Amino acid sequence: MSNGMFQIPSPINEPIYSYAPGTEPREKLIATYQRMYNEVVDIPQFINGQEVRTGDLRDCRPPHDHQHKIGHYHYGNAGHAQAAVDAALSAHAAWSSMPWNERAAIFLRAADLVAGPYRATINAATMLAQSKTAFQAEIDAACEFADFLRFNAHFMEKIYAEQPISSPGIWNRMEYRALEGFVVAITPFNFTAIAGNLPASAALMGNVVVWKPADSQIYSAWVVMEIFRQAGLPDGVINMVYMDGPEFGEVVFKHPEFAGLHFTGSTAVFKHLWKEIGTNIHQYKAYPRIVGETGGKDFVIAHPSAQAKQVATGLTRGAFEFQGQKCSAASRAYVPESMWPEVKKYLLADIASFSMGSPGDLKNFITAVIDERAFDKIAGFIDYAKTQSDAEIIAGGGYDKSKGYFIEPTVILTSNPAFRTMCEEIFGPVLTIYVYADADWSETLALVNATSEYALTGAVFATDRQAVDEATKALAFAAGNFYVNDKPTGAVVGQQPFGGARGSGTNDKAGSVLNLLRWASPRTIKETLDPPSDYRYPFMG
Repeated sequence: MSNGMFQIPSPINEPIYSYAPGTEPREKLIATYQRMYNEVVDIPQFINGQEVRTGDLRDCRPPHDHQHKIGHYHYGNAGHAQAAVDAALSAHAAWSSMPWNERAAIFLRAADLVAGPYRATINAATMLAQSKTAFQAEIDAACEFADFLRFNAHFMEKIYAEQPISSPGIWNRMEYRALEGFVVAITPFNFTAIAGNLPASAALMGNVVVWKPADSQIYSAWVVMEIFRQAGLPDGVINMVYMDGPEFGEVVFKHPEFAGLHFTGSTAVFKHLWKEIGTNIHQYKAYPRIVGETGGKDFVIAHPSAQAKQVATGLTRGAFEFQGQKCSAASRAYVPESMWPEVKKYLLADIASFSMGSPGDLKNFITAVIDERAFDKIAGFIDYAKTQSDAEIIAGGGYDKSKGYFIEPTVILTSNPAFRTMCEEIFGPVLTIYVYADADWSETLALVNATSEYALTGAVFATDRQAVDEATKALAFAAGNFYVNDKPTGAVVGQQPFGGARGSGTNDKAGSVLNLLRWASPRTIKETLDPPSDYRYPFMG
């Protein structure tokens, strides 16, 4: 066996393709999208490296064209969850003892597959399954996913290099073991990169994983799994199943070898899972790691010194890209009275210029929300606002699900800072604005901090540096990612590690060393080079 002090290639963020007219990537993406749109794929579960087909078929349909079928997946049951757990545990010994550089090589290869031969495929899958525009798919499925894989390998190397000091005659070492048991990854519909990263980050650190993707993201999750397989991931390390959530939980959260949960999803579901884990804590071999990124009610507050056009653009992009289906999306805004007429003019002009339709037409800025349940929930908020005396809809307010789940980008203006849509997570293209008196800047900061149970992202727009400093301090606990003169979305791996506190999660910062540390169990080794042979100490004479 050869030995060496191996170093991970220095990671850089994957360059983003523009997909401008006339470019080769644009033509390739359009051709791939059309080919996949006209196919009907059969998506199995993946357990112990094997494709598992149950015959219980559930359709995959584009949210923007829900009468069209692009595939089906094989729904599982408790037996499949148990088989996935068994496969993971069987793989644990070999995988956790594999040299770290070999594990890294698998995921570095996966990153190059994502950025290279699979780029058009994973982007097209994300456009079809999640109704993302070409650009939103590019920054998510291709670039952010490749970034996660490369930077995670780099962060793993940094963790392993962190070693304790040694006194004369003593050699102290720190090793970073995998968790004892299996990790559960439960992933969301809205980001293919997050869906891939949650199982991959735990696996990279030597853990074995049972992965349950969101039903509405299975189509692109299937592409992710194929990339892992092509990269050389051993059988059983990551197992992917599709099934009812409670039935899944009955198996994995009552198993004595359950070692951790890596979760992105709703706050309510995360709290339920935490409670379930607590109820079963006496059954576990070790205390499980619980890592979650959940909901948000993300804010933008503008100071009177801000530039109105910049504020309007931050709201337009922050609230309506990907139809607001980001936990980081701008959902509530606070605009000073002196600036509001100008911000309103720019904001309404932007919205009026939006084109809405299929992501297959690259001219469209707005596409569909993910499914009928989301559509009905969002429409319910809009209908509520239409009936209230302390709110008015100044843009949008329409919706139609006859062909796809389309909801117009909607702006609600309220005189009540505690209005329902200022407080509750909507997860759709709805922005609520409260106009405050310029003199109430400091009081409004306190209002922003106290309005929501969440603390994920937020932004301040100001040219007055004292105002920026005041906002940064006043909102210290209101957001895990805080933006100055920028929209509250678009965190980049390695640059803005992502996560939030309060009702938004455990703030373990995906895209940094902090997340990977949760998937390692350190062991200190002390070796005495010349052990004493007499129990007596000098003080004894």
